[in-house]
Amino acid sequence: ALDLYDNDVVSLTNINRQIVATHSQIGALKVDVMKNRLLDINPNIQVSTYPVFYTLETANEYDLAQYDYVVDCIDTVSAKIELVVRTSALGVPIICAMGAGNKTNPMGFEVADIYKTSVCPLARVMRRELKQRRIKKCKVVYSKEQPLTPLDLEVDKNPVRRSTPGSLPFVPSAAGLLLASAVVYDLLGIK
Repeated sequence: ALDLYDNDVVSLTNINRQIVATHSQIGALKVDVMKNRLLDINPNIQVSTYPVFYTLETANEYDLAQYDYVVDCIDTVSAKIELVVRTSALGVPIICAMGAGNKTNPMGFEVADIYKTSVCPLARVMRRELKQRRIKKCKVVYSKEQPLTPLDLEVDKNPVRRSTPGSLPFVPSAAGLLLASAVVYDLLGIK
């Protein structure tokens, strides 16, 4: 059984790196598209969808104690940290995806404890924040690869809006497969 949480919709910019993102699905909720894909693969799977964003403000709305495992692929640092704090307090295993944007080597990803990571700017922030909250461990998938600096081709220079890191098609999928394998190994007790 899988519960999918995401309020985002499929966009043109997802097509190069998300298997459920196709031109015919642009504008559809990602959780609905993913559920249909999963049911096409295995009609017996139980998939529940929640078109919501997990944020600090909505964190109390979710019963995390019901899960055997939580996979964090949230884009905002504050929500990632809150999710780790809550799952840790409940004793629910969690694995967090660190940044894949502007990276080019799919073989650079590895599974590690957050306190054994290096290079990754997101992991650095997570380490600092989790240490302050006395979280002793957190399994993550990260890469030591230095992210590329994107070309500044934007014509509309909006100083308020941060640019979104780009992704090559095989990089996020490699990180996702590593996340999935780590969860399966943990649930089966394989070291």
